[in-house]
Amino acid sequence: MRRVFTAVTAGFVVAFIAVVTQGIGLNAQNIGGNPEAAKVKNPVAATPESIAAGKATFMKTCKFCHGEDAKGDGPMAPKDSHPANLVDDKWDRGSTDGEIFAVIRNGAGPKFEMKPNKALSDQDIWNIINYLRSIGPRPKR
Repeated sequence: MRRVFTAVTAGFVVAFIAVVTQGIGLNAQNIGGNPEAAKVKNPVAATPESIAAGKATFMKTCKFCHGEDAKGDGPMAPKDSHPANLVDDKWDRGSTDGEIFAVIRNGAGPKFEMKPNKALSDQDIWNIINYLRSIGPRPKR
C-alpha cells in the first residue's frame, strides 16, 4: 500500500511540474507586446497613495535588477542580462498598462530574462505600474 501511495504521489508531482512549466512558457511576454494584454485597463487609480505603495514595492522587489531609478542598471541583475530601462520611451514587450502587468506577472520570454512573479498581488502590480508611470513615459492611448 505504501508503494502505491508513493508512486501515485510521485506521479502527481511530475504532472504538476509539467503543467506549471508549460503554463509559464505559454504566458511569458515576448518582444512585440501582447494584443490581449494590451486590452486590459489598469483598475487602480494613480493616486498619491497608489504611487507611494508602488514605489515601496518596486524598491523591495524590482530595484535589484532594474536599479533604484528604474533605468535597468541594478547591481544584482544576472550576468549578461539587460534589464529594461523603465523610464525611457522604448518598451520592447508592450507599453500599455496591461502589457506591463503581463510582463511582471508572467515574466519576459522567450528565455525568461525576467522570471514570472506570482508572489505579488494584482494590487501590488498595478501600484508598481502607477509608480513607473509617475517617473517614466505616459501610457500610449
